[in-house]
Amino acid sequence: MIIYKIDVLNELKKHGYNTYKIKKEKIFNQTQMQKMRNGEKITFETLNKLCELTELQPGDILEYRKEI
Repeated sequence: MIIYKIDVLNELKKHGYNTYKIKKEKIFNQTQMQKMRNGEKITFETLNKLCELTELQPGDILEYRKEI
């Protein structure tokens, strides 16, 4: 299964994107924010935007763990 390696919202905060700014500038919608907060699946479009804003690669954000 694919899981988050990092706290995405915290990482965004490090790059100057707090929840207020994200909502105000309509960077991510409420559903996308909730999914990232809860560790749920996101779209490639959302992942692409995350990589752009945080200057990270997908592998820095997500990882595959074999289910036992």
